[in-house]
Amino acid sequence: MKIILTTLNSRYTHSAIGLRYLYANMQELQKETEIVEFSINDALQSVAEKLLLSCPDIIGIGVYIWNALETSELIHILKKISPKTTIILGGPEVTYKPLRVNLDDADYIIEGEGDLAFYKLCSEIQNGITQDRTISMTLPNLKEIELPYKYYSDEDIQNRYIYVEVSRGCPFECEFCLSSMDEKVRAFKLDDVLEEFEKLWQRGARNFKFVDRTFNLNIRSANRILDFFLAKEGPYFAHFEVIPDHFPESLREKIKLFPHGALQLEIGIQTLNLEVANSISRQLKLDKIEDNISFLENETTAHIHLDLIVGLPGESLGSFGANLDKLVSMSSCEIQIGILKKLSGTYIKRHDEEFAMVYSDIPPYDILKNSLLSFNDIQDMKRFARFWDLTFNSGNFKKSILLLWKEESVYKNFSDFSKWIYSQTDSTWKISLQRLGELLFRYLCEIKKIDAKDVGQKMIEDMMKLKGRALPAYLKPYADLVVAKQVEGSSGFNKRQK
Repeated sequence: MKIILTTLNSRYTHSAIGLRYLYANMQELQKETEIVEFSINDALQSVAEKLLLSCPDIIGIGVYIWNALETSELIHILKKISPKTTIILGGPEVTYKPLRVNLDDADYIIEGEGDLAFYKLCSEIQNGITQDRTISMTLPNLKEIELPYKYYSDEDIQNRYIYVEVSRGCPFECEFCLSSMDEKVRAFKLDDVLEEFEKLWQRGARNFKFVDRTFNLNIRSANRILDFFLAKEGPYFAHFEVIPDHFPESLREKIKLFPHGALQLEIGIQTLNLEVANSISRQLKLDKIEDNISFLENETTAHIHLDLIVGLPGESLGSFGANLDKLVSMSSCEIQIGILKKLSGTYIKRHDEEFAMVYSDIPPYDILKNSLLSFNDIQDMKRFARFWDLTFNSGNFKKSILLLWKEESVYKNFSDFSKWIYSQTDSTWKISLQRLGELLFRYLCEIKKIDAKDVGQKMIEDMMKLKGRALPAYLKPYADLVVAKQVEGSSGFNKRQK
């Protein structure tokens, strides 16, 4: 029996840890099983052609929010060409009801963690044992699961992020998040996991992305993992999702030791409005959050990534704006602005009537409007988030973007800029860096009435910090000013040296 495990990753540099868990636990069927990965940018008929090339009996597909629509089309093609091929689906997008994408052509759906269930189903299919189409799984014992890390290929290690985990689950009950559906946090045996990490390291792995929802919940475990990396010689990259209010001294001391570029910490803030947070069962300890962000900003070289959500029940644009203003005053780090999604199975649905929440039923299930935000407001904020990524988060305009707001409201001033830039482009995509810079220059000079020399100087410092970049034509009149400033700074330094 030939079995293929596949999924459509969101991009080539990503790899599917879930497929490797399934493969690692296929027992005697492993020799007949193969992992074949694609991305959502691949032509689906070509994907189907490659999957059917070896005439598989079973194709297992991982379904996620980013590939659900494409997976539905892929299943349609596969069944048209090879109706006898059994298709088994698993993953977050098919675990909770309602299923909002038509996946009726699939033969089986495994709801829940399928590490052991997929093998069991394949064995029963091979032995002619019939099963219900939908199979609901209880949580497996993590200590009974074979670890997947040896099944990352050399190509994966060379070209992709290596996804790893030490635990599953989340103790918190944030109503917008699927992790809140888990009963508890469960941990793998740490010694075994670290042994596998060492093998990956010896094979050349240097990009580790931890998928744990609460990396710093267990401080003993977190310290041992940080020790693993601190004992290594760089360069390397480790990404963790962390709780914002839990950084005891032992963890702080280790984080301070990491070299620049080695550590990325993703911190889910989502809202700083206590009333909104309480209504969606999210715990906020504002004093600790502010203290920890200040520590990370001022005493470490870690790259910090903060998350905010637009559209939470009861959160107005004014409240969101206050959140953004506060975060920017606390840190200069990346702030990811996301739009609220209604994921099947989450408890966010209980607010639908009170706040007139209206969502799209098409992935990624974004909110369309509610009692406080109109459809136009949401559209404006989607564009706001996109332009924020292109300018503030990209780091390409580190100094010049600050001229937009100076000592005033970040949200209000960037909102005005976002609306203006959209009026000039009628698009949020395919805007070149040079075009984006020219638009920012024009806005600062023409709309904000800032002296062109000051703007030009800041923008040249931003645009030319990477060697090899050509100076854009609109900035050339101000190049001499930057050179003069550099000479003056150098002269001042020499005088101080004397």
